[in-house]
Amino acid sequence: MTERRVWTVPSMGTVFSVHLIGHVDAVTADAAVAGFAAEIADIERVFSPFRAESDVARIRRGALSLAQADPRVREVAAACEAARGVTEGRFNGAWRGGFDPTGYVKGWAVDRAGARHLEPLLRAAGAVAVGVGAGGDVRVWTSPESTWSWRIGIADPHHQGAVLATMDVRDGAVATSGSAERGAHIVDPRTGRPAIGVRSATVVAADLTTADVWATAGVVAGMADVSWIGAPGITAGMLVAEDAAVRRWAHGVEVSMIAA
Repeated sequence: MTERRVWTVPSMGTVFSVHLIGHVDAVTADAAVAGFAAEIADIERVFSPFRAESDVARIRRGALSLAQADPRVREVAAACEAARGVTEGRFNGAWRGGFDPTGYVKGWAVDRAGARHLEPLLRAAGAVAVGVGAGGDVRVWTSPESTWSWRIGIADPHHQGAVLATMDVRDGAVATSGSAERGAHIVDPRTGRPAIGVRSATVVAADLTTADVWATAGVVAGMADVSWIGAPGITAGMLVAEDAAVRRWAHGVEVSMIAA
C-alpha cells in the first residue's frame, strides 16, 4: 500500500493540509513542509487586511503607497488588474473600500510556496505525489513517472457532508467558491451588490490562482452566463444553482445541464 503522510498548517484564517504520497525520508519531507509553512506565514504577514501592520492594511488606510510596499504586493496588484480585465470585471482586487486581494492571494500563495518547497519533493527517491488542501480548494503535483491520480470530491452545496461529483487530477488545481459555507459573501464588483443565484462554482485549472479567480468570477457571472468557461487555463468545472440546477463543462464545452 502506498504510504501517505499529512501535515496541517494553520494560516490565513483556515487550515492548509499538505499530503505526501510515497516513501520519502522524514527529514526531507519535514523540511519541505516547514519551508512551505514559513512562506505561507510570511505572505499572510504582508497581505492580511486583518493585521494592522500588514502592507495591505497600511495601503488601505493610506499609510503606505503601493510603490513603498513589499515587491510581492505590486506583483499581486498587477495580477489582480490583469484578472479584472480577463474576467471582464467579474473579479476585482479593489473592492470593500480599497485594495483587497484576499480573493487572489490564497491560491497564489499555495502555487508560489508549493512550487518552491513541495513540488521539488517529487525529485526525491520514492516520491509519488504531493498536494495541498486549502480551505476547500486543492492544488496537486504528481511525478511524471507515476500512474497516480488524485480523486477530488466536489461537495454538494445543498447537503452538508455529501459529495456531488468527483474529478481525477494529476497536476493542477480545483477551487470552489459560493454561498454554501459563508453565505452570500461574494460581491459583484460591477454593481457592488452580493452575487446571488449560484450556490457553488467549481473550476479545475492548471494552477490554483487561475482556478480561484474563475471560481469567484463564475459565482458573479451567474447560472445563465457560461461564456467564460473556455478561458485559457480552465480545464473543467461545475455550477450549482440555489435551486439545485447543475451545469457542467469540460475543455470549454458544456457537457451537461440538469434542471432543478
